[in-house]
Amino acid sequence: MQLHEIVSINPKRMGGTPVFKGTRVPIQSLFDWLSEGIPLPEFLENFPSVSQEQAIAIIELAAQKIIPNENSTGRKSA
Repeated sequence: MQLHEIVSINPKRMGGTPVFKGTRVPIQSLFDWLSEGIPLPEFLENFPSVSQEQAIAIIELAAQKIIPNENSTGRKSA
């Protein structure tokens, strides 16, 4: 999934806070819950408008931005 398929940013919705597309759930909420040790299934249970596919895709996209891979460094990541 591409970022524009997962995230919506609209100044007229939630003050421009990035949210999961088709919802009013801020992307930051997912990372807040995970950082508190709350598992993904529990997050999804509490925010049923967010699909598992969306949540996993945003985690994968975030990881791609901060964890170098073979294509960006010429080395395999550990």
